[in-house]
Amino acid sequence: MTANAPDTRWKMIYLARRNPQLAAEDFAQAWREHSALGRQCRNVQDRVRSVTQCVRSLATLPADARQDYDGVNLLLLRDRDSADAIWSDPETLAIMRPDEPRVFDRYVRDCALVAREQLLRDGPQGDAVLLVFLKCRSTLQPADWAGLPSRQTTPASGAQQLMLNLVEPQRPSGYDYDAILEWWFQDEPQMLQALAGRGGLDSLPVELPSACERDSAVVIAARVSHRRP
Repeated sequence: MTANAPDTRWKMIYLARRNPQLAAEDFAQAWREHSALGRQCRNVQDRVRSVTQCVRSLATLPADARQDYDGVNLLLLRDRDSADAIWSDPETLAIMRPDEPRVFDRYVRDCALVAREQLLRDGPQGDAVLLVFLKCRSTLQPADWAGLPSRQTTPASGAQQLMLNLVEPQRPSGYDYDAILEWWFQDEPQMLQALAGRGGLDSLPVELPSACERDSAVVIAARVSHRRP
Protein backbone atom coordinates (compact mmCIF):
# COMPACT_ATOMS: atom_id res chain seq x y z
CA MET A 1 0.00 0.00 0.00
CA THR A 2 1.12 3.53 -0.67
CA ALA A 3 0.55 6.80 1.12
CA ASN A 4 -2.30 7.54 -1.30
CA ALA A 5 -4.15 4.25 -0.76
CA PRO A 6 -7.51 5.02 0.89
CA ASP A 7 -7.31 2.02 3.24
CA THR A 8 -3.85 2.88 4.63
CA ARG A 9 -3.94 3.81 8.32
CA TRP A 10 -1.08 6.02 9.43
CA LYS A 11 0.26 6.46 12.93
CA MET A 12 2.71 8.57 14.82
CA ILE A 13 4.34 6.47 17.53
CA TYR A 14 6.69 7.89 20.08
CA LEU A 15 8.86 5.98 22.50
CA ALA A 16 9.12 8.21 25.52
CA ARG A 17 11.28 8.70 28.55
CA ARG A 18 9.91 10.90 31.31
CA ASN A 19 11.60 14.00 32.64
CA PRO A 20 14.02 12.48 35.21
CA GLN A 21 12.72 14.92 37.83
CA LEU A 22 9.28 13.32 37.49
CA ALA A 23 8.61 10.19 39.58
CA ALA A 24 7.53 7.13 37.62
CA GLU A 25 4.27 7.05 39.58
CA ASP A 26 3.48 10.63 38.51
CA PHE A 27 4.29 10.24 34.83
CA ALA A 28 0.85 9.07 33.66
CA GLN A 29 -0.94 12.04 35.21
CA ALA A 30 1.57 14.56 33.87
CA TRP A 31 1.18 12.99 30.42
CA ARG A 32 -2.62 13.23 30.58
CA GLU A 33 -2.32 16.90 31.49
CA HIS A 34 -0.04 17.44 28.51
CA SER A 35 -2.43 15.61 26.18
CA ALA A 36 -5.30 17.81 27.35
CA LEU A 37 -3.51 20.81 25.86
CA GLY A 38 -4.24 19.34 22.44
CA ARG A 39 -7.87 20.37 22.83
CA GLN A 40 -6.70 23.94 22.36
CA CYS A 41 -5.00 23.12 19.04
CA ARG A 42 -7.41 22.96 16.11
CA ASN A 43 -4.88 21.28 13.85
CA VAL A 44 -4.30 18.50 16.39
CA GLN A 45 -8.03 17.96 16.79
CA ASP A 46 -8.46 17.76 13.03
CA ARG A 47 -5.50 15.55 12.20
CA VAL A 48 -5.28 13.14 15.17
CA ARG A 49 -8.12 10.61 15.09
CA SER A 50 -7.29 8.86 18.35
CA VAL A 51 -4.70 8.83 21.12
CA THR A 52 -3.63 5.79 23.14
CA GLN A 53 -1.06 6.54 25.84
CA CYS A 54 0.62 3.44 27.25
CA VAL A 55 2.80 3.68 30.36
CA ARG A 56 5.35 1.05 31.29
CA SER A 57 4.07 -1.57 33.68
CA LEU A 58 5.50 -1.24 37.18
CA ALA A 59 4.52 -4.85 37.92
CA THR A 60 6.60 -7.97 37.26
CA LEU A 61 7.89 -7.76 33.70
CA PRO A 62 9.05 -10.20 31.01
CA ALA A 63 12.75 -10.94 31.41
CA ASP A 64 13.72 -8.94 28.33
CA ALA A 65 11.44 -5.94 28.95
CA ARG A 66 13.18 -2.58 29.08
CA GLN A 67 12.81 -0.26 32.04
CA ASP A 68 14.72 2.71 30.64
CA TYR A 69 11.68 3.90 28.67
CA ASP A 70 8.50 5.05 30.38
CA GLY A 71 5.80 4.88 27.75
CA VAL A 72 4.64 4.70 24.17
CA ASN A 73 2.05 6.95 22.52
CA LEU A 74 0.03 5.59 19.58
CA LEU A 75 -1.55 8.40 17.57
CA LEU A 76 -3.85 7.40 14.73
CA LEU A 77 -3.59 10.12 12.08
CA ARG A 78 -6.06 11.38 9.50
CA ASP A 79 -3.51 10.81 6.72
CA ARG A 80 0.22 10.68 6.04
CA ASP A 81 0.51 14.45 5.54
CA SER A 82 -0.70 15.02 9.08
CA ALA A 83 2.51 13.57 10.48
CA ASP A 84 4.46 16.46 8.96
CA ALA A 85 1.88 19.22 9.31
CA ILE A 86 1.61 18.91 13.09
CA TRP A 87 5.25 19.87 13.61
CA SER A 88 4.80 23.23 11.90
CA ASP A 89 1.37 24.07 13.31
CA PRO A 90 1.58 27.47 15.10
CA GLU A 91 -0.86 26.51 17.87
CA THR A 92 0.96 23.27 18.60
CA LEU A 93 4.30 25.07 18.73
CA ALA A 94 2.89 27.73 21.03
CA ILE A 95 0.80 25.54 23.37
CA MET A 96 2.07 21.96 23.45
CA ARG A 97 5.76 22.16 22.65
CA PRO A 98 6.70 24.43 25.62
CA ASP A 99 5.10 21.88 27.99
CA GLU A 100 6.98 18.87 26.58
CA PRO A 101 10.17 19.30 28.69
CA ARG A 102 8.03 19.24 31.86
CA VAL A 103 6.85 15.71 31.00
CA PHE A 104 9.54 14.14 28.78
CA ASP A 105 13.32 14.03 28.63
CA ARG A 106 13.32 15.52 25.10
CA TYR A 107 10.97 17.13 22.62
CA VAL A 108 8.42 14.71 21.20
CA ARG A 109 9.60 15.22 17.64
CA ASP A 110 12.98 13.77 18.66
CA CYS A 111 11.48 10.41 19.62
CA ALA A 112 8.53 10.12 17.19
CA LEU A 113 8.22 7.59 14.37
CA VAL A 114 5.72 7.53 11.50
CA ALA A 115 4.35 4.15 10.49
CA ARG A 116 1.53 2.44 8.62
CA GLU A 117 -0.54 -0.27 10.21
CA GLN A 118 -0.78 -3.87 9.14
CA LEU A 119 -3.33 -5.91 11.11
CA LEU A 120 -2.12 -9.45 11.81
CA ARG A 121 -4.87 -10.59 14.14
CA ASP A 122 -8.18 -8.80 14.63
CA GLY A 123 -9.81 -8.34 18.01
CA PRO A 124 -10.32 -5.81 20.82
CA GLN A 125 -7.32 -3.88 22.04
CA GLY A 126 -7.96 -4.24 25.76
CA ASP A 127 -6.08 -2.26 28.41
CA ALA A 128 -2.62 -3.86 28.30
CA VAL A 129 -0.10 -4.16 25.50
CA LEU A 130 3.27 -5.70 24.80
CA LEU A 131 5.18 -3.36 22.47
CA VAL A 132 8.25 -4.52 20.56
CA PHE A 133 10.42 -2.13 18.52
CA LEU A 134 12.40 -4.06 15.92
CA LYS A 135 15.25 -3.44 13.50
CA CYS A 136 15.43 -5.78 10.49
CA ARG A 137 18.59 -7.74 9.76
CA SER A 138 21.03 -6.25 7.27
CA THR A 139 20.22 -9.06 4.83
CA LEU A 140 16.64 -7.80 4.55
CA GLN A 141 15.08 -4.63 3.27
CA PRO A 142 12.42 -2.90 5.41
CA ALA A 143 9.88 -3.57 2.64
CA ASP A 144 10.39 -7.29 3.24
CA TRP A 145 8.57 -6.99 6.57
CA ALA A 146 5.29 -6.45 4.76
CA GLY A 147 5.42 -9.95 3.30
CA LEU A 148 6.18 -11.79 6.52
CA PRO A 149 2.68 -11.63 8.06
CA SER A 150 1.18 -13.27 4.97
CA ARG A 151 1.99 -16.57 6.64
CA GLN A 152 -0.05 -17.92 9.54
CA THR A 153 1.05 -16.69 12.96
CA THR A 154 0.30 -18.06 16.40
CA PRO A 155 0.13 -15.33 19.04
CA ALA A 156 0.73 -16.16 22.70
CA SER A 157 -2.22 -17.47 24.67
CA GLY A 158 -4.55 -14.65 25.71
CA ALA A 159 -3.52 -12.08 23.09
CA GLN A 160 -6.60 -10.46 21.55
CA GLN A 161 -5.10 -8.34 18.79
CA LEU A 162 -1.77 -8.26 17.00
CA MET A 163 -0.69 -5.24 14.97
CA LEU A 164 2.48 -4.66 12.96
CA ASN A 165 3.47 -1.05 12.22
CA LEU A 166 5.91 -0.55 9.34
CA VAL A 167 8.07 2.51 10.05
CA GLU A 168 8.89 5.18 7.47
CA PRO A 169 12.61 5.70 6.68
CA GLN A 170 12.83 9.21 8.21
CA ARG A 171 13.63 8.60 11.89
CA PRO A 172 15.11 10.61 14.76
CA SER A 173 18.65 9.84 15.84
CA GLY A 174 18.71 6.86 18.20
CA TYR A 175 15.32 5.53 17.04
CA ASP A 176 16.32 3.44 14.03
CA TYR A 177 13.51 0.88 14.06
CA ASP A 178 11.86 -0.71 11.04
CA ALA A 179 8.78 -2.16 12.70
CA ILE A 180 6.75 -1.88 15.88
CA LEU A 181 4.63 -4.75 17.10
CA GLU A 182 1.57 -4.20 19.31
CA TRP A 183 0.33 -7.26 21.19
CA TRP A 184 -2.94 -6.44 22.96
CA PHE A 185 -4.40 -8.17 26.03
CA GLN A 186 -7.59 -7.70 28.01
CA ASP A 187 -5.74 -6.38 31.06
CA GLU A 188 -2.37 -6.32 32.76
CA PRO A 189 -2.80 -9.54 34.82
CA GLN A 190 -3.76 -11.44 31.66
CA MET A 191 -0.72 -10.08 29.82
CA LEU A 192 1.65 -10.99 32.63
CA GLN A 193 0.13 -14.45 32.92
CA ALA A 194 0.48 -15.05 29.18
CA LEU A 195 4.13 -13.97 29.24
CA ALA A 196 5.07 -15.70 32.50
CA GLY A 197 8.36 -17.51 32.13
CA ARG A 198 9.07 -16.21 28.64
CA GLY A 199 10.50 -13.04 27.16
CA GLY A 200 8.69 -10.71 24.84
CA LEU A 201 10.94 -11.64 21.92
CA ASP A 202 10.27 -15.33 22.55
CA SER A 203 6.56 -14.61 22.06
CA LEU A 204 6.92 -13.09 18.60
CA PRO A 205 5.13 -14.64 15.62
CA VAL A 206 7.33 -17.38 14.23
CA GLU A 207 8.36 -15.39 11.13
CA LEU A 208 9.78 -12.39 12.96
CA PRO A 209 12.64 -13.53 15.25
CA SER A 210 14.76 -14.66 12.30
CA ALA A 211 14.14 -11.34 10.53
CA CYS A 212 15.10 -8.95 13.33
CA GLU A 213 18.23 -7.96 15.21
CA ARG A 214 17.47 -9.21 18.70
CA ASP A 215 20.20 -7.15 20.40
CA SER A 216 18.69 -3.86 19.22
CA ALA A 217 15.06 -4.71 20.01
CA VAL A 218 13.14 -2.78 22.66
CA VAL A 219 10.42 -4.67 24.55
CA ILE A 220 7.93 -2.78 26.73
CA ALA A 221 5.06 -4.24 28.73
CA ALA A 222 2.57 -1.43 29.28
CA ARG A 223 -0.91 -0.52 30.42
CA VAL A 224 -3.19 2.06 28.84
CA SER A 225 -3.26 5.20 30.98
CA HIS A 226 -5.28 7.43 28.66
CA ARG A 227 -7.39 7.10 25.53
CA ARG A 228 -9.34 9.50 23.42
CA PRO A 229 -11.84 9.62 21.95
